[in-house]
Amino acid sequence: MNKEASLAQLTTLQKLEILSDAAKYDASCASSGTAGRNSVGGKGVGSTTGSGICHSYAPDGRCISLLKILLTNFCSYDCVFCINRSSSNVRRARFSVEEVVALTLNFYKRNYIEGLFLSSGIIRSPDYTMAELVRVAESLRLEHDFRGYIHLKLIPSASQELIDRAALFADRVSINVELPSETSLKRFAPEKQPLDIRSAMGGLKLRIDEAAAERERSKRAPAFSPAGQSTQMIVGADDASDATILQRSAQLYGAYGLRRVYYSAFSPIPDSSKQLPLSEPPLMREHRLYQADWLTRFYGFEVDEIMDAAPGGMLDLSVDPKLAWALRHRGRFPVDVNRADRELMLRIPGLGTRSVDRILAMRRFRSLRLEDVGRLVRSLRVLRQFIVTSDWRPGAALDGERLKAQLAPKPQQLALL
Repeated sequence: MNKEASLAQLTTLQKLEILSDAAKYDASCASSGTAGRNSVGGKGVGSTTGSGICHSYAPDGRCISLLKILLTNFCSYDCVFCINRSSSNVRRARFSVEEVVALTLNFYKRNYIEGLFLSSGIIRSPDYTMAELVRVAESLRLEHDFRGYIHLKLIPSASQELIDRAALFADRVSINVELPSETSLKRFAPEKQPLDIRSAMGGLKLRIDEAAAERERSKRAPAFSPAGQSTQMIVGADDASDATILQRSAQLYGAYGLRRVYYSAFSPIPDSSKQLPLSEPPLMREHRLYQADWLTRFYGFEVDEIMDAAPGGMLDLSVDPKLAWALRHRGRFPVDVNRADRELMLRIPGLGTRSVDRILAMRRFRSLRLEDVGRLVRSLRVLRQFIVTSDWRPGAALDGERLKAQLAPKPQQLALL
């Protein structure tokens, strides 16, 4: 039986099983920052705001409230790290445009999802595949007045016209850089050209900025990927250090105005190349990269600060990056929360941006005690070692040799169920 005959016999449910599983390696499924579409007044289907959306989260924190699928896992590319590469011996399937549209609408009406995350293997040509992805989004928006969230994974070697059209219908678009360095990309994914990726991301930034300026002048101007663009890097497939990965992310944020860089821990795949590691990196490494990324974006840290004195350019897996930095710079602590400015407060382990803003607001009216701070934060366990209040000072504990061991998260026993 040939592939076409076998494919024709697959039910929609079987295709969904194959193509949702094939999409699980893409971490870029968050729906933050989208435009405020809604179906108030009985017009349209779906919403990106308000109630009626069933949000679901995986144990590792990823948002899974989107219908996250591939249009097809057939692919003419042979990327070494990809389970869907052309030489991979996996079960294949392909949705029609109409099937993806129907699934999205049916799942949304049942309150299973808040929108669609759609990617695809490359079939026939990049332009053909990109055109099929655009047809899905266009049909949902124009034929069915769908107002939920749409995230399209773009193909960088497709024409700029198709990429621009995709961004007219999608809330967010993304182009994966795949690996931290162009050298690794050429080694593991020779069909993917770094220049194509840079050109597509740069073109998107230009059009997103232009559209935002047009929207400032006129609210009737069409939205163009209002939630911006993002990308993804695979962690652990090559020998790139955490320092290299974070420096690459900083370059991407600066050059292309990305909303997010997603990190995806490499997962060993069947019949994999000898070029790839035999085992996956610790999942905690992915988690620490996200934490470090957050520090550079919202807490005023530079990558060099986070990675200073890091052995081999690798983040400490035993404690979070902010705590690791504070332990290396104990001379800057403790910090008086009744006097310090916001920039310094953001560097205190155990304080998030919201907690800092709450402390700054409250201290305008009273001198804060440790008990007051405790009401504004999740936990004082780590925080109390780095702050001074009107009734608390950590004393010699901050200089203790065992402080890191005391503050590191306690090992957790795995649940049986």
